[in-house]
Amino acid sequence: MFKKTAILGLSMLAMAFMPSAYAADDLKDVRVERNKSEWQLVKHDITRNIKTYIREGDAKRINFKIDAVIEGTLEAVARVHFDINNIKHWYWETLDSRLLQKVSSTEYYYYMQYNAPVTMPDRDAILHAKIEPYSVKKGYMQLTINAVPDYLPPQGNLVRVQEQDMTVKFTLIAKDKVRLEAEGFVDPGGIAPTWAMNFVQRNAPYSTMLGLQRRVSMAAHNGTFNEPSPFIYAE
Repeated sequence: MFKKTAILGLSMLAMAFMPSAYAADDLKDVRVERNKSEWQLVKHDITRNIKTYIREGDAKRINFKIDAVIEGTLEAVARVHFDINNIKHWYWETLDSRLLQKVSSTEYYYYMQYNAPVTMPDRDAILHAKIEPYSVKKGYMQLTINAVPDYLPPQGNLVRVQEQDMTVKFTLIAKDKVRLEAEGFVDPGGIAPTWAMNFVQRNAPYSTMLGLQRRVSMAAHNGTFNEPSPFIYAE
């Protein structure tokens, strides 16, 4: 996940995504001791209720954790995730996103293509998603995502993402408020310079959350949910 600009980016995030009106106290970019193996807070957006964390590990992996609050119903947050063909409009530096196969109302495969820095080939990924629907007893919905790199043959000059594993938990904390907790890692495949890995790890999750918050807000007001959902979010 990288960005084809002179500076950076795998992009779940670019400085372009950063609101210019930020007050200094709204977003805290935390200095991290790179020799730590525990999760370390790197961004804390008090106004938007977003916290992102990183952790040291395999040099080939980007490890991340997110704790955020999304203003919207559980249905809205879930259906933005299930609207596969439009993920590219809010997920960091995504050039293409499309549904490949609906296995059932709680399982599907989809394709993602990511923009990479100017010196690097773009990446793509085939992902397998499983939904654990919300129930009143549990109080949350969970989405588990794993890369399946051999699902399709290589596409042109794209580098296939070998690992992209993530668990996302959506907990209903109020009628129109959802807590999102995500944890996972990505192996972008091929050669990825250390500076690009570090930049993405620190910034991509945060910018993706900004995109998700905007998309949920837009979807709630423009009739996005007039059509039945292809997948279920609640029992």
